[in-house]
Amino acid sequence: MHVLLFDIDGTLLNTGGAGQQAMEQALASVFGVTRPTVGISAAGRTDRAITHDLFTYHGIEPLPELWQRFQQAYLEQLGEILPQLEGQVLPGIESLLETLSAREDVVLGLLTGNLAGGAELKLRHYGLHRYFVGGGFGDEHHDRDDVARMARAVIAEHCTFDIVDDRLWVVGDTPHDVRCGRAINARVAAVATGSFTLEQLRETNPDQLYADLSDPGPLLAALG
Repeated sequence: MHVLLFDIDGTLLNTGGAGQQAMEQALASVFGVTRPTVGISAAGRTDRAITHDLFTYHGIEPLPELWQRFQQAYLEQLGEILPQLEGQVLPGIESLLETLSAREDVVLGLLTGNLAGGAELKLRHYGLHRYFVGGGFGDEHHDRDDVARMARAVIAEHCTFDIVDDRLWVVGDTPHDVRCGRAINARVAAVATGSFTLEQLRETNPDQLYADLSDPGPLLAALG
C-alpha cells in the first residue's frame, strides 16, 4: 500500500494570493493594523508560524485569545476572498488525483501549513476535498517537521495496514516539504509549480523532481 501526503498551495493549487490577503484583512479587522508587512516568508511554512511573525512584526502580544480572534477573522475573510480571485488547480492535478484515488493500493492525505479550516475552504472551493482522508495542518505547530509527524500519525490511524517508509511519499513545492518528508522517513516528490525553481529544489535532493505534474506518468511509475 502507498500513502501520498500532498501539500496544498503551490502543489495542488494557486489561490491567487487569497491567504495573504485574508491575513492582511484579518489584521486590519481585529487589530486595526493597516501598515504593510515586509520580509516575512510564507512559502512552505505553517500558518501558526507566519501568524506569530506577523504579531511580532506589528507589536501584537501572542496571547491565545488574540490568536483565536485572528484565526476566526482569517477564516471568515478567506471564505469571502477565494471566489474573488483568479486562482487555479495546477496542471495535471485533477487527473493525477482521480487516477490515484481509483487505486485500491493508494491512500491520499494532506501535509500542509494551512490551518485545517483554511485547507478545507481552499480544497472545497476548487473541488479537491473529496480525494483526501485527513492529514497534518498548521493550527498548532510552528515547525513543518511536526506537521509531517502529525500527518503520518493521523493517516496511520485511518489505515488498516502498517505504513512502510519506502511507500510513503510527500509531494510538495518547497525545500520545507523535502525536509519534513525526510523527518518522517518518506520519499519526496518535489514540483516546481510554486515559488521555487527546479534548480533550487534540486539542491535539496528530492527523490523525484518535476517542473509540474501535467504528465503524471513519471510519478505513477515511481510508485511502482
